[in-house]
Amino acid sequence: MIHFNIVGRIIGILLLIVGGLMLPGIGFALFDGTQDVWALGWSALVTIGVGLLLQLLRPGDGLRVTKREGYLIVALGWVSMVLAGMLPYLFSTTIANPIDAFFETMSGMTTTGASVITEIEEMPRGILFWRSMTQWIGGMGIIVLTVAIFPLLGMGGIELFVAEAPGPTSDKIHPRIQETAKRLWLIYVGLTAALTLILYLEGMTFYDAINHALTTLSTGGFSTKNASIAHFASPAIQYSIIVFMLLAGTNFTVLYFAFKARWRKVLQFDEFKMYLIVLVALVAIITIGVRMNSDKAFEPAFREAAFQVVSLVTTTGFVSADYTAYADWVTMVVFIMLFLGGSAGSTSGGIKLIRHLIFLKNCIREFKLILHPRAVISLKLNGQVVQPRVITHILVFLLVYLFFFVLGSVLLSALGMDFPTAIGAAATSLGNVGPGIGNVGPLDNFAHLPQNAKLILAFLMLVGRLELFTILLLFTPYFWKSN
Repeated sequence: MIHFNIVGRIIGILLLIVGGLMLPGIGFALFDGTQDVWALGWSALVTIGVGLLLQLLRPGDGLRVTKREGYLIVALGWVSMVLAGMLPYLFSTTIANPIDAFFETMSGMTTTGASVITEIEEMPRGILFWRSMTQWIGGMGIIVLTVAIFPLLGMGGIELFVAEAPGPTSDKIHPRIQETAKRLWLIYVGLTAALTLILYLEGMTFYDAINHALTTLSTGGFSTKNASIAHFASPAIQYSIIVFMLLAGTNFTVLYFAFKARWRKVLQFDEFKMYLIVLVALVAIITIGVRMNSDKAFEPAFREAAFQVVSLVTTTGFVSADYTAYADWVTMVVFIMLFLGGSAGSTSGGIKLIRHLIFLKNCIREFKLILHPRAVISLKLNGQVVQPRVITHILVFLLVYLFFFVLGSVLLSALGMDFPTAIGAAATSLGNVGPGIGNVGPLDNFAHLPQNAKLILAFLMLVGRLELFTILLLFTPYFWKSN
């Protein structure tokens, strides 16, 4: 039996947090003397008001969040946050169309970075700050923050963490889930503050620095400039963002051990080693492509390649150059990157490299079994045997992911989009990357797409961000059965 009073009350807590995080943008609006102060104020008031009303639902003594309720809270909580996040756009009329506002907010909360705003620099600064904040909220998952404060509510939150935590692994920094969530957020907040300071010292205004820090650590990619990071000609700024995108795409458990100088523990993570190898290989390949198809010297070519590779693999989606302007084979390599994703346990979207690694290891294992059918060959990750159920889960995930990519591409094509644009939009939305190929490439946005296409892409963003099954489970009849 699902206790909807628990579900409603926890969603209310999420709305209280979202409403509270709308308030900092009012400071920029007041400083500029623009009308968005009222839009943000009324949005916060409505969101907090609904959150308070939901607090009237009493969970009952001794009730805990079950697995079903956990998945329901994550799915409905995310949609509720998106609906609340639309309000500043609608109240300020900066995005007057509800579907466009829904798309922009879903893109923010899922850290996708696809946008329908054509003139970003003309937007009020308070609204732009809220736009960046939506990505920061979604980056680690607001659910994890809620898990950290559950002890104050007398309820446990392990089921919510399992439903929201990105990736198939179950590594824990600390045996208590609340402590784990707190430490994850401490790393997240600390890195955001550090990057804000670094970018400010390197020449950005404080406003630009904090906005880009929010969207870098969340691997979101929203920028305050029309040209994204290409607006800033400083190599130091670009290299700093490269480093922090790389950190944000790393498993936060690995970061924790690194900050504790437990390097032997860091090197035990097979996915982290694969992460570095993939990035180095792709940077080398794209650097060659840039050099072959331009007259750029090695350092600018290397920086451009490194920035775009790290941005795409970590699903950040910042743009420093038009990667589709080079040879067709470079565009193809870029398209493949849309299906990689960063590390599990990071703020990245996408398939995640750990799934690719286990799939590759399983393929090698199957080849060995063909030659030695009686052999007992275990699949190991980080020195431990991977259970058959995990392997099956990953294979099913990859098939379902491919199915949704194909389905999304077909539906978008049926709406009149050309083939490169359809597959590019479907891949980048499902992978929560941002820029794609075709007419949704690095120099384009999503404003020109049909309204129905935006709804399809918003659904793909949500499904991709919540790792497919969290959403799909709600559409199965047995999820709603009492037993």
